[in-house]
Amino acid sequence: MLRENIKHLRKSKGLSQEELAIKLNVVRQTISKWEQGLSVPDSEMLIVLSKVLETSVSTLLGENIMESKGDDLKIISEKLEKINLQLSEKKHKRRQLIHYILIALCIIILIIFIILHFLNSNYLNWDYNIVENAVLGVAFHSMEWLFVRIAPIIFMISFVGILLTRKKF
Repeated sequence: MLRENIKHLRKSKGLSQEELAIKLNVVRQTISKWEQGLSVPDSEMLIVLSKVLETSVSTLLGENIMESKGDDLKIISEKLEKINLQLSEKKHKRRQLIHYILIALCIIILIIFIILHFLNSNYLNWDYNIVENAVLGVAFHSMEWLFVRIAPIIFMISFVGILLTRKKF
């Protein structure tokens, strides 16, 4: 593992065996022997080597760096994939909820229009000389007037929303 780690770290720093040897005050063949596993650096040289390669001695002596980075990337990509799936499901559920709310809103507006049509504004025939009837009649008339003016706009916006949030095949 040490030999693989030395080779990988040297290459990742863009150093040739000759350049690393110069920095460590050794000959190139020494670096070559370390990377082939024919010899190992002593403890003092490991400390100097770790400083030159900007890593810890434990990293030099530890498991293969290339494998651990590959494993780390694999773990991170799996986690990202899982998060993306969760976000996608959440977005889909939110879109579906909005879709059903808009459908319910359209249905409610249609039901109220049907009720108003069949009621035929009976409150207009009330005796408005009685104060309570006058207040209630004006309130009903105001609500009906507002509803008839605003509901079609809300209905059209909801209908467009239904079309935009429907499931795409």
